[in-house]
Amino acid sequence: MAKTRKANGEASAAPAAPAAGGAYSGSSFNVKTFNAISPVGLNKFPKGKYAVSGDDKELPGDPMAMMLRSHKLQVSEVPSTVRGIVRCGAGTNNIPVKEMSELGIPVFNTPGANANAVKELVVCSLLLASRGIIEGNKHVNDVINVEENGDYAKISVRIEKDKAMFGGTEIEGKTLGVIGLGAIGSRVVNAALGLGMNVIGYDPVLSLEAAWRLPGDKMSRADDLDELFALADYITIHVPYIKGVTHHLIDAKSLAKCKPGVNLLNFARGEIIDGSAVRAGYDAGKLTGKYVSDFSDPDLMGHPRHIVLPHLGASTEEAEENSAAMAADTMMDFLETGTIRNSVNFPTTILPPHKNSSGARLCIVNKNESGALGEITTFLGTQNCNILQQINTSRDSVAYTVIDLETCPEDPGALQDSLAAACPMVISSRFIGSVFNDELGQPGTYFWVRENGN
Repeated sequence: MAKTRKANGEASAAPAAPAAGGAYSGSSFNVKTFNAISPVGLNKFPKGKYAVSGDDKELPGDPMAMMLRSHKLQVSEVPSTVRGIVRCGAGTNNIPVKEMSELGIPVFNTPGANANAVKELVVCSLLLASRGIIEGNKHVNDVINVEENGDYAKISVRIEKDKAMFGGTEIEGKTLGVIGLGAIGSRVVNAALGLGMNVIGYDPVLSLEAAWRLPGDKMSRADDLDELFALADYITIHVPYIKGVTHHLIDAKSLAKCKPGVNLLNFARGEIIDGSAVRAGYDAGKLTGKYVSDFSDPDLMGHPRHIVLPHLGASTEEAEENSAAMAADTMMDFLETGTIRNSVNFPTTILPPHKNSSGARLCIVNKNESGALGEITTFLGTQNCNILQQINTSRDSVAYTVIDLETCPEDPGALQDSLAAACPMVISSRFIGSVFNDELGQPGTYFWVRENGN
């Protein structure tokens, strides 16, 4: 039979169900970190209520959450006690998101926290693509200094003389095409307008929040990508990588619709631009602009028109601080109230305060199946649980059900075991105690997770 440990460690029998669960050990919310997380974020966690460390031995109990940056997380590194994972950054390709969904674990990110840092790099790259800055610097260091044997007088003459080799164009009056008008794209739009550029944007899924950040009729909106390709002197990409959707969004067919001198800027994901198509355009003389990116491409490495940088998009002190602070706030809100925002695999779920200080909040992750909510609430009714309020949201195959009970069950663990046995669509569940008024959830709450999806 499945066992669920009570808070005092005493085991109680429960109906058979393949599960791992119990009361979290320790008196704090325990957060395991990977990588060097900015102290600005770590200091957000109240001491005493939270224990945060990259060393399991320094945590007073099993981790309830994980916080990371670039660490390539393996499924084997995630114990059954973990109920949430947050990345300090926008991309989550270093986290096995699909497997976490199957385990009932939301994965969070911090969209927009690095938006200004990326915007500034895009502005820099507009100039790098236009003015021969990198090529000129390389010429001074690798050619002039060597040929003139360090003779300052001769070097000065050569620097003035050789400037003609690196003539460029100004960006004022040119047209910038912005693909993706979210947190980063909207900032790029406004910055480009400030530099005197014409801007045409494209975003078929523009949110209302993002629309408010745009400058209205100061920019143009393209009805389709073909219109943008035909008009743009520069194209910058700010969309997520979605296999089958944005993979090779710019390919040979796209490039054929662009101006020959178009400059491409890619600080989103390397796979969005087909490097082999760009290389073919260069080799055939059909493409003469630069491609600036902080992603390497095997088809373009070493090509003089490809300016590849280290992955610098979010590599500023401010961006790392913003991302860490946002990640901490997101995770605290989830652990203490069950609220989900900025998740890449779970539905956004903004929760109200609990209405009764003697009650408890039950957070259930279940398969998104017809009739699931009815089965769950019917079961709770058979256990004499009075439901004060509930919310049910879904995203793809995952549903998230949060139920506030009038009173905390005498044995929360046994109730969770019985719920899982009666409702096979339940993937995991978690009790949060005392979620009311301004007081948030307390550590030491119960968790339950179905093992191996059985």
